[in-house]
Amino acid sequence: MDSFRDKLIPVTSILVGIVVVWYVFAVILNTPFQRDLDRRANETPGVVEFIGKTLAQPKPTLPAPHQVAVNFFENTFLRPVTSSRSLIYNAWVTLSSTLLGFAFGTALGIVIAVGIVHVATLDRSLMPWIIASQTIPILAVAPMIIVVLAAIGITGLIPKALISTYLSFFPVAVGMVKGLRSPEIMHLDLMHTYNASRAQTFWKLRVPASVPFLFTSMKVAVAASLVGAIVGELPTGAVAGIGAKLLAGAYYSQTIDIWSALVAGSVVAALLVMVVGIAGRLVDRAMGGRPA
Repeated sequence: MDSFRDKLIPVTSILVGIVVVWYVFAVILNTPFQRDLDRRANETPGVVEFIGKTLAQPKPTLPAPHQVAVNFFENTFLRPVTSSRSLIYNAWVTLSSTLLGFAFGTALGIVIAVGIVHVATLDRSLMPWIIASQTIPILAVAPMIIVVLAAIGITGLIPKALISTYLSFFPVAVGMVKGLRSPEIMHLDLMHTYNASRAQTFWKLRVPASVPFLFTSMKVAVAASLVGAIVGELPTGAVAGIGAKLLAGAYYSQTIDIWSALVAGSVVAALLVMVVGIAGRLVDRAMGGRPA
């Protein structure tokens, strides 16, 4: 209970601070347009009334937190989950490609890490290219992947999943390399003393030592995978998904819908990271780990 309270108070304090700053900037950014509206209507509202108007515009430059909250609630709980406007439906469309890309990225990252740790040539030749691959903006890579795969008849879920894979394999590969190399020399010498083979050393020493590193990197990877899925929806002209909601909101200047979709994406990312964290604790407990 004390641990929960220690976490709750700082998080709540920061959240309150963000909301206050958000309201301040909403008033500041919406003021020019509201002044123009009042000038055209020959109205001279008081300060309180004017601030209220800036926080109630139908298409504000920066929506107020309560506008986003109302929109999020309506599109999450008051619409059928099969509706194209439902955030649950759109989040599920994005989540499907996220999970597939995350699975591909995790598997690819682990395979690359194992190769780098056990083959010195791969360490010297492959790792620099892996790092260099992450310097290319995903917005430049995504359309290329979409076009190339569409040319060979691959469309739909797979291209978006591959974009997620592109973003998610890197943290897994780096974290797994660190984890596989984490056993101390003394432990490696002990395995050598027991006449253990490379396979036995790998499965009985390196893999257990790498599990905490793996799940930590998977938390980063699953969030990156969600970003990749959203970005992958932008150049495809998708009609469903969080990326599609962002495109539609931008096209029709529905800034409240845009921010509501962003909040939905943040909620999905938080839930995914939480699930990975829980899985990590369960695996650690199954391996005999003790809570810190």
